[in-house]
Amino acid sequence: MFPEFAMSTKYQAAYPGVGFGLALITGCRNHENPPGFDQHKRKLLRKMRKRQTLAEITKRIEIYAAFFQSFGFECPLTQHLKRTIHSGFPRYDLIVDAHFMAEMCAGILVAVTDSDRFDGSLTLDVADAGEVCAGMGGREFVCKADEIVLRDEKEIVCVLCQGADEKTRARQDTSRVLFYAYAVPGIEGRYLTDGLSVAAETMAQFGGGHIEGIEVFESAGA
Repeated sequence: MFPEFAMSTKYQAAYPGVGFGLALITGCRNHENPPGFDQHKRKLLRKMRKRQTLAEITKRIEIYAAFFQSFGFECPLTQHLKRTIHSGFPRYDLIVDAHFMAEMCAGILVAVTDSDRFDGSLTLDVADAGEVCAGMGGREFVCKADEIVLRDEKEIVCVLCQGADEKTRARQDTSRVLFYAYAVPGIEGRYLTDGLSVAAETMAQFGGGHIEGIEVFESAGA
């Protein structure tokens, strides 16, 4: 089962029609390079590099980049795309690789976490200026007013324009993997489904996981 999820009224008022997606895969094993994985990567990379597909992916990433810039941040997707075009998908481990592949194949922003490390239900919300998130690697994210954030019942676990927290980071022994995908204004929910499907199917095929579900939620607005 997914963690219980809701969009706050503040989020829906600020970002009407802007979606958010979840994909949960259970029983996973986080292999570094399982048999057949390199071939799978190359197949997806060839598909992504096709001229029309790449043009559409690039356009979506430009939309994310403009949104990030509106809050004074650089979007990491821009550099990830350049590296992927020239060098292919990076190699870390299965969970992290699936995350990058989802982003690049769909041109969307995806995070990956350990579902068991959340404290209770999740809420997509907007931040007040000065709120803090304990980011990966000891970093501290200080939110700007109206930044999009994901909260559990205890604290902020991800700031869209700055990154995810350390607490819920996927680890080598993570078996319940939760991918989540943010839209921004101008990004349709169907692209979230496309990217999350890449991640989920990759974890199921090469990590022995079971796809519990993929769901995209749409903000109804105020």
